[in-house]
Amino acid sequence: MELLSKVALITGGTSGIGAATALTLAGGGADIVLIGRHASDQACQTQVTVQALGRRCELILADVAIPVEAERCVQEAAAKLGRLDILIHAAGGPAGGNILDLAPEAWHAAFAIHVDAAFYLCRAAIPLIRQHGEGAIVLISSVAGLRGVPNAIAYCTVKGAVLQFTRALARDLAADNIRVNCVAPGIIRTPFHTAMTPEAKRNNIENRIPLHREGRPEDVAEVIRMLVTNEFITGESVTVDGGMTSRVP
Repeated sequence: MELLSKVALITGGTSGIGAATALTLAGGGADIVLIGRHASDQACQTQVTVQALGRRCELILADVAIPVEAERCVQEAAAKLGRLDILIHAAGGPAGGNILDLAPEAWHAAFAIHVDAAFYLCRAAIPLIRQHGEGAIVLISSVAGLRGVPNAIAYCTVKGAVLQFTRALARDLAADNIRVNCVAPGIIRTPFHTAMTPEAKRNNIENRIPLHREGRPEDVAEVIRMLVTNEFITGESVTVDGGMTSRVP
């Protein structure tokens, strides 16, 4: 799929993987709608950088964990830029704790942002994307959705659900030529890992990641762009983790 003059809505598009994806899609000619909860300095800088590439860029403030907000931002995005072709759901957040110490509220909150938001965003976006005879949806899973991770039962569960949601939705939308894929990042240096201790970082680089370095948001964004543009991939997940899940513990 050609990116030129397509419109991409990116949740979590104001930082990290979402912001890097905005820049790589804009670099290919797409117009961008960034969805974030706050008009932070980083959000505004991402918008300015996209515009400096010669593309239109709108910033919409919304909490997509709230169903009506998810639906609103999709409709507002199409109204502002005239169409919608691409949906990237990159918004998310950590959800630590084992089953005995995790508060039920935290369990439900993890589903709200990672799984429920995908459901409501896609329900709102699909009729708009379908109008153009082609489109792409990319969701963000995690290596935690592929392997068990201690003290992260909610996060592992929701990221595993994203994988299966991707497969099922891809089958439902194949006849509409709307491709649905996801990426499963490993340890990527974003605000998600701000609280990581130096000791944990060193252990990751020396022992857990075969390539002996953390990933960059751009590493994931490049794969997302490929999944958006490649017209013969759907229902797939691509792992971007420096070989971490390929190793024998």
